[in-house]
Amino acid sequence: MGCCVSTSSQSTCSSRSTGDTTAPMCLEIGFCGQKSGRRRCSDHAVSLHQLPSLPNRIFTNGKSRSSCIYTQQGRKGINQDAMIVWEDFMSEDVTFCGVFDGHGPHGHLVAHRVTDALPLKLLSFLHPSESGRNGSGKTCFRGNAKPESGESEKDATAEDKLNSMWREAFMKAYKAMDKELRSHPNLDCFCSGSTAVTVVKQGSNLFIGNIGDSRAIMGSKDSNDSMVAVQLTIDLKPDLPREAERIKRCKGRVFALQDEPEVHRVWLPFDDAPGLAMARAFGDFCLKEYGVISIPEFSHRLLTDKDQFIVLASDGIWDVLSNEEVVGIVSSAPTRSSAARILVDSAAREWKLKYPTSKMDDCAVVCLFLDGKMDSESDCDEQCFSSATIQSNHSGNPVETDDGQKSEPTLQRNFTVRSSEENATYGRGVVSADDVEDITSGAEDQNWLGLEGVTRVNSLVQLPRFSEEKPDS
Repeated sequence: MGCCVSTSSQSTCSSRSTGDTTAPMCLEIGFCGQKSGRRRCSDHAVSLHQLPSLPNRIFTNGKSRSSCIYTQQGRKGINQDAMIVWEDFMSEDVTFCGVFDGHGPHGHLVAHRVTDALPLKLLSFLHPSESGRNGSGKTCFRGNAKPESGESEKDATAEDKLNSMWREAFMKAYKAMDKELRSHPNLDCFCSGSTAVTVVKQGSNLFIGNIGDSRAIMGSKDSNDSMVAVQLTIDLKPDLPREAERIKRCKGRVFALQDEPEVHRVWLPFDDAPGLAMARAFGDFCLKEYGVISIPEFSHRLLTDKDQFIVLASDGIWDVLSNEEVVGIVSSAPTRSSAARILVDSAAREWKLKYPTSKMDDCAVVCLFLDGKMDSESDCDEQCFSSATIQSNHSGNPVETDDGQKSEPTLQRNFTVRSSEENATYGRGVVSADDVEDITSGAEDQNWLGLEGVTRVNSLVQLPRFSEEKPDS
């Protein structure tokens, strides 16, 4: 849910929401056998302005060749979740997936910025790192690559090199993303931020980067051919011992409120705010000096024939469904293309049953099927569903929800609920930097429900009662 991208001349990319008037700088995408050296922007490069036209990249409710994604607004206000699946990410055998859960007054803007910019930053750090290593002027992104004949036996194996390349790219991309958020001239990320759980599937290799409390799991078959859940990431909460130790070392405070003793939060050393319910995030610069970081937990896993699918989801899913329940729902979905939607619908029902007095959180789900196949029998039905959903959402008219209530008009590009004035602005496709400033200031006039009312868990408790300047010691 929230991150911004710098629009300064030093930035490597422009923004979906700002739409710079200057020509966007290009981010190179390296392909196997492509020579390094000076390239023109037209040669295998992508800018943020070109992203909506890419054929194998989806970021709204729908499906691709091997995945389906779905998000639904909760009852806390604007939908701050975002998601993406980018097939043929660098080559035909590479897929990027991500779920981003924003928080704070501008969390929805942050999440969509990260959705756009983080994959491009990952690409920008992959090509130079690999071409610099092999010294051959070529970049090869093959998951099953073997060491060249001239390499010493003491050198790392091909798998170790691949793992090291991706680890370095993930670390640098996340760092660059947070740096740009800090320097953005129009989007205030001081008390707004976003989680990020990202997965890259390259052949039989799975690379995972995670900050915050969104989660990735895998459905796999055991020795008895029964479906089991495998958790791929750890929810990076402030009460994890290593996270709490780091935060306390940096003078931040970690404790839970009396009315929610199970939810540990991060607090400023001199104020009972903001009460961030995660230990790592993009943005949230009011806490970056006090132990909250944006360094991802990175992991690598080799996939087997037993592994069936991966589910990435925001905490709106995990607050009410267990890993096993999620795997059961996805594996038993009547069609693969409907799995994400059915999972969100199941979570919505559980919210009403388990927490009837709470406001349901936003939910976002990515289901990636590892065999690369989608069902064909009900493609027509799913296309009709997607088309009807898009038409009703694009019309700007209220739509019926599952409980019979009418929802707000929805945004045509990412299904985020906004006011009619904001819809008029976003409907143009590309928004100028001035528009972002207007939208940001306008959001402060609305009742921001993310910090109000009875909820299961809010990411923030309250905003600090001071400006970005720190008090005198």
